[in-house]
Amino acid sequence: MNQYSLKSFFVLTAFLMIYACSSSKKAQIDTIGEDSLKREQTIVPDTFVLPYIPEEMTNSDARAVYLVMHYWDRFDFSDEKLTLRPEITEQAFVDYINILSYVPFDRTKESLNYTLRKAEANNTMYTYFGTLFDKYFYGANSPFRNEEFYIPVLQELVNSEILSETDKSRYRFQFEMVMKNRVGETANDFAYTLASGESQRMHSIKSEYLVLMFSNPGCSTCASVTDVLTKSVTLNKAFSMNSPTRTMITVLTVYPDADIDEWRSYLPQMPANWIHSYDKETTITKQKLYDIKAIPTLYLLDKDKKVILKDTSIEAIESFFAKPN
Repeated sequence: MNQYSLKSFFVLTAFLMIYACSSSKKAQIDTIGEDSLKREQTIVPDTFVLPYIPEEMTNSDARAVYLVMHYWDRFDFSDEKLTLRPEITEQAFVDYINILSYVPFDRTKESLNYTLRKAEANNTMYTYFGTLFDKYFYGANSPFRNEEFYIPVLQELVNSEILSETDKSRYRFQFEMVMKNRVGETANDFAYTLASGESQRMHSIKSEYLVLMFSNPGCSTCASVTDVLTKSVTLNKAFSMNSPTRTMITVLTVYPDADIDEWRSYLPQMPANWIHSYDKETTITKQKLYDIKAIPTLYLLDKDKKVILKDTSIEAIESFFAKPN
């Protein structure tokens, strides 16, 4: 967890205590004068401060929506020097995306678009916010990675008249990738080849659930993930339900690169009850069938090969199988 996500834990806690409580009083508000609220919502230079929520707004859901819709009201987007102050701007950004899941998705989309429109006050600021969205919504190691939140952002960025063509080209590629294999959609099919040389189609696997793992031989993280998965109580319970007439779970590892000799040499170290394969024609990479930002990359598919979890974690997979049927 990086320094910004760690701080956000405390900010989120404060948000839940101060803003999400329907009986909470308005915090930090100067009530002197009839137009005090209007005055207090003015921009404060060289810092970030939260907006004041109207005192009469006591419903917790309404307060949460108001916060995300007015989060940046007092931030000076015209001051590009704030892009050099991560302790102010990046921290405020992380706190912002950390509360988006507390409101309906349509309001989240509205807030994200509004944030980008506010950032148009300064070209440098707009570009900077684009990189923050990229880092936290799309980055392989981001604790806030969320492609569904990133989609409306990308739709704005790729049509921006502010960004350079180089930046827009990068965002267009990202948009192409996030639109593939979305949760609820059928995952892209591909041919995989076994050590025997036999090739099969991923969609032909008969299994209630398929854990799809893109990995490389000798990858230390891949080895760690493999070790955790093989020792997982919940996954082993699912494996114990496999029978000659019904397969509850299958794990398919796919090596997407070209050094097959290295892959073969590593096979004896892999779990015997998994299917291990490679992409003989490197089609997955050439046709960009999957967005493999880091190795390993994990997917969970259902029996119809619809995506349940995309580019997910061990914890999310275990949590899925730990749920009661």
